[in-house]
Amino acid sequence: MAFDPMEQRRIMGHFATGVTIVTTHYKGELHGMTANAVTSLSLEPPLVLVSVDCQANMNTCLKASECFAVNILTEDQEDLSTRFAKRGPKDFSDIDHRTEITGSPVFNKSLAYVDCKVVQILPGGDHDLFIGEIIVGDTGEGRPLMFYNGKYGRLESR
Repeated sequence: MAFDPMEQRRIMGHFATGVTIVTTHYKGELHGMTANAVTSLSLEPPLVLVSVDCQANMNTCLKASECFAVNILTEDQEDLSTRFAKRGPKDFSDIDHRTEITGSPVFNKSLAYVDCKVVQILPGGDHDLFIGEIIVGDTGEGRPLMFYNGKYGRLESR
């Protein structure tokens, strides 16, 4: 008997994560999606992994563009996370952003970012795993936006 997907979601929701927006460009348009299934994969070579639903438009865009940026969000960017979590085209017009090497949008006010070229795509059930080699990246200022048990949260000061 297969494990219940909703039970998996409930259990894994207890794993606190940071929140990112993965961006790319395709056919002259900017694309993005909120993602917390993102991880640093390797230091040598510098690799990150992003998991994307096979049915998502972003999956097609990433395969075609062969590049992406991961924008790590600050606690002040919850509204962007909510906006980019919804299906459909995304509006970048009011976001202070630039491009680096790949042409993928990098948010100027993000906590950190990496700009990557796709070096491998692996199947992972109903998702594809996009492995990106980091070409350039940097950090900004602020505190991270967190996601835990289906809700946004904030890191407490110590």
